[in-house]
Amino acid sequence: MPGLDLSVPPLAFVAFQMMFAILTAALISGASADRMRFGAFVTFLAIWSVVVYAPVAHWTWSPGGRLARLGLLDFAGGTVVEICSGASALALVLVIGPRRGWPREMMAPHNLPLTLLGAGLLWFGWIGFNAGSALSAGQLAASAALATHLSGVGGMIGWLVLEKRVTGKATTLGGASGAVAGLVAITPAAGFLSPIPSILLGMVAGAVCLLAIRLKFRFRYDDSLDVVAVHYVGGVIGTIGVGLLAAAAVNPAVVHEGLLLGGGLGQLGRQLVGVVAVSLFAFGVTYVIAWVLRSTIGLRVTPDEEYEGLDSSQHAETAYELTSTSGLGRVS
Repeated sequence: MPGLDLSVPPLAFVAFQMMFAILTAALISGASADRMRFGAFVTFLAIWSVVVYAPVAHWTWSPGGRLARLGLLDFAGGTVVEICSGASALALVLVIGPRRGWPREMMAPHNLPLTLLGAGLLWFGWIGFNAGSALSAGQLAASAALATHLSGVGGMIGWLVLEKRVTGKATTLGGASGAVAGLVAITPAAGFLSPIPSILLGMVAGAVCLLAIRLKFRFRYDDSLDVVAVHYVGGVIGTIGVGLLAAAAVNPAVVHEGLLLGGGLGQLGRQLVGVVAVSLFAFGVTYVIAWVLRSTIGLRVTPDEEYEGLDSSQHAETAYELTSTSGLGRVS
């Protein structure tokens, strides 16, 4: 969203930015799923959105922000959304601890068709966020939309090829996960990359994010929905990818082209500074917020509540009604 050309109504821009803020918070909730008290969750996100998200968004997207003045290029949220949420998610799960039974028990998605439906909705919405970051319905928005779609395709290809090689099977869950990895990676780069680099970036992200899932088992942090492996790692890949592949022909806002296009190391260095600065800030401040809340109001549900399930223990609801209906309509 470089330059913040408010050719759109200010209230429309405010609403657009609000959606970025809430989806970033939602990503963190995926990492801490199945063990966090609802009241603590709401309190955490209210504080986090003001203390962590807002400063990072200002640094990156405001013309007067520190990273913007440095020359960081982030079209639709590689640092603001992906790296910020991934680093914050890691800090939160380190403070809150793993789910009971993890990693001994298999905790796969409970409904694969709904997972695929969600992935499709994400893919469709991602095109809107990335293309919408052009703040106009012109050539740049069209380029960003195409780059977004192609990177999602590339991510699916990269993930499935590696998954097939490693496990012998290419899965639909892997395809959905790879597509998301590609979409994550293109987020900072959608308005700066041409089509071929976009699909290549997605392929790299799909493969690397699959490998990154192993990190949670090696370092023993329970990231329920692999926010760190997909969103943080994918965000880093995409942000660095801008420094390698950004093209002035795609977007005149690119003052220094990517290294692989002959632009030298300058833009790559700026992108790396952005990665490091946002990672350290988001992780450090989030860790402090989570630690204070754990020490005061508490973060986790009780063991009995966790065993019962948060749908029931926190909200008195269930996802499915499994009671028998065989007696309905029976004549007594």
